[in-house]
Amino acid sequence: MAGRFDDLAAAIARRFGSAARIENVEVATLGGSNRTLLFDLVEGASRRRLVSRQQTYLAGDSPFISPEEQFRVMREVYACGLPVPEPIFVYDEADGTDAGFVTAFVAGETGPKRIQADADANGAGESMAAQLGTLLGRLHGLPLDRFDFLASRADSVDPLSAQRDRYDGYGEIRPVIEYGLHWLDRHRPPFRPSGLVHGDFRLGNFMVAGTAITSLLDWECAHLGSGAEDIGWLCTRSWRFARPDLPVGGLAGTEPFLAAYADAGGHVPDADEHRWWQIFGLTRWAILNLMQAEGHMRGTRRGPVYAACGRNTALVEYDLMMTLTGRYA
Repeated sequence: MAGRFDDLAAAIARRFGSAARIENVEVATLGGSNRTLLFDLVEGASRRRLVSRQQTYLAGDSPFISPEEQFRVMREVYACGLPVPEPIFVYDEADGTDAGFVTAFVAGETGPKRIQADADANGAGESMAAQLGTLLGRLHGLPLDRFDFLASRADSVDPLSAQRDRYDGYGEIRPVIEYGLHWLDRHRPPFRPSGLVHGDFRLGNFMVAGTAITSLLDWECAHLGSGAEDIGWLCTRSWRFARPDLPVGGLAGTEPFLAAYADAGGHVPDADEHRWWQIFGLTRWAILNLMQAEGHMRGTRRGPVYAACGRNTALVEYDLMMTLTGRYA
């Protein structure tokens, strides 16, 4: 295949032989931190759908782990039997491409509002929330020594300090974010033993087929820490989308999710700890939007999506203030 996918075709030929070819290439999304391509690997009479992901955010202060580390995390999680796309290979220097990796394709839906609408129509919200609880409990219980290469990550050492350092690095004064960081520092919850934290456990990063959660995607924020971080992130108002009244991803209340999480071996946070991690999630999300907008302003990664993140920062700040004052739960 000639043209803009020559690098992908060459990388495939290096690993699967000169007779292997790619077909039906589709640009899925530019994403927030990755460029995603879907394609068929054709070897003689066999055909397999694969996914290529390459990083697009290259700043030295990136909050994301490297594609090589993402692939390593996915490989370990896959080996433990959790539902993630099968890791195929990592790009290397000889490929001459941006850093990234290739995995198997998993069919399904990722659009949050469509997932919510289907769950509502099928009366499946609580069962899907329970599936998420089971998946997250299993994830947090994986052997820690498989992921010790993440121990030096700033988010693994102190997630709040990591957010503060990133915020300071963007050089933009945002009083609401400052207040959120100050509140979090004053109300830190008790230390919890570390486990693998997905870091972006929310609708949009789950592949759903019908009413079944079939795969957990997007591992660029993985680190070690408290499992309550993933729970708080899932339950923040930003990730409820069209159903802000349903705290678990706009699918259900917390009861079926937390019951399944506990049954799978997870440590259920108390109300104060859960609230702390929700506020942490909103503060972190506001800072991540600053990052995207700042990249647009610097010209390192321009586009309307990134520009819109500047406005979105203010929307997240509003949700943060409403949550801090108790008007939002």
